[in-house]
Formats: sequence, C-alpha cells, structure tokens
Amino acid sequence: MMATLLLGLGLVFVLEGLVLALAPSRIDDILRMLAEMPVETRRLIGLLAITSGGILLWLAAWLSS
Repeated sequence: MMATLLLGLGLVFVLEGLVLALAPSRIDDILRMLAEMPVETRRLIGLLAITSGGILLWLAAWLSS
C-alpha cells in the first residue's frame, strides 16, 4: 500500500517537473489564462479533475485485484 502511494506521488512529481522543465514560459501563460477565468469555471475544472482522478484510482485498484 505504501509503495503504491509513493509510486503515485513520484509519478505526479515527475509529470509536474516535466511541465516546469520543458515549458517554463507556458506556465506564465496558463496562470494568466486561469486568472482571467471566472471562479465557477475554475471550480468546475477542479471538480472534473478530482472526479477523473478518482475514477482512474478506482479503475487501477479494480484492475490490480
């Protein structure tokens, strides 16, 4: 269980690091775009990300059993 948690956390760090390392100037553009979005849209994007992540976690757990 702990190994799987560390594996997932490490994967998140690698993906986030890739974005920052390969496209640092795009981060500024993305942050500017997010600042211009209405709060409701940002909340919806966050909720969709949480839902998608939960589904992927459930699917991974289901496939591994």
